[in-house]
Amino acid sequence: MPPTREELLVSISGIIQDYREADRQGLFGLPVPNTVHVERWINQFDADVQLPILNEVAHVLSSTYINKGTVDGFLTNMVSHPRLVGDNPGEYWQRANLLDIQQRGQSQQVMLARFKELIEEACGIEHTGDGTSDDCYVYIDDISFSGGRVNSDLEAWIRNDAPANATVDILLLAYHTYGQYSANSYLQGVAREVGKTISLKWWYIKEIENRLACLTSSDVLRPTVIPEDEAVQAYFEEVNSEQFPIALRQPGNIGTCSFFSSEEGRAILEQEFLKKGVEIRAACPNLNEYQRPLGNMIFDSLGFGSMLVTYRNCPNNCPLVFWVDAPWYPLFPRVIN
Repeated sequence: MPPTREELLVSISGIIQDYREADRQGLFGLPVPNTVHVERWINQFDADVQLPILNEVAHVLSSTYINKGTVDGFLTNMVSHPRLVGDNPGEYWQRANLLDIQQRGQSQQVMLARFKELIEEACGIEHTGDGTSDDCYVYIDDISFSGGRVNSDLEAWIRNDAPANATVDILLLAYHTYGQYSANSYLQGVAREVGKTISLKWWYIKEIENRLACLTSSDVLRPTVIPEDEAVQAYFEEVNSEQFPIALRQPGNIGTCSFFSSEEGRAILEQEFLKKGVEIRAACPNLNEYQRPLGNMIFDSLGFGSMLVTYRNCPNNCPLVFWVDAPWYPLFPRVIN
């Protein structure tokens, strides 16, 4: 028997129960993510699609919502991971330098603070961030989407502060494949330009497929058709071009990571989130041109389409229906960097 509406409301609110939990203390107006909150969000969609959306969102978020426990588990694992630290974690962490170089946002500082606590618990080392080695570095952050943040942070460091030879272990909860490829290639080019040899090693929980060459098996929202909706059709005509046509996904694949329950479940999110996203853009004049219906993206498109959310924040690369505020009611009220 399929789950009832009430069961799905309970499921979703249970998955996201720690979303911005620390921020709810003393902040007027930040909603508790309970069933009432989820109900208010879903009621903004047409009545006939509310249950299918709830069903698929519950399924997807069970894999794509990264709670605090998952973050702690990843960091704990990395403290003693033999492929990273070898046979002696304590010796490794005495040598390693922890990079604190994020130019925007606070995710790196929050994760570094917790990582240092875990190093002390496991190895008895009170890590200041500075290690004894001049060629061993660790860069840590939550999620990489386009690769832009990793690029900007590490480019400045490579140009100005990195030694002539170094290894940088990049620890991320998740990355999207095109952004990882782009950032890795770009940063290696920067290193060559300034005459340095920088080895980049990537560590992660989730690898999210979003390369155009793998469109059919992608793990992000990529519609198979443009809805028969006047506003959506007009937006598509605005961003589509003969020179850079928007590619539509071939139906029949739930993605490499199997985030989606089925083609039908995936399609309901792609179609309804796209339609509401276009509507939200029209209703919210403060959104910039890059904040597209399915998520922030510089290139002309329908949007980035990521479904990854962490307990600390909802990235703007997610569909607008997840995070845009008034007059829309968001499932994940977003902190702006």
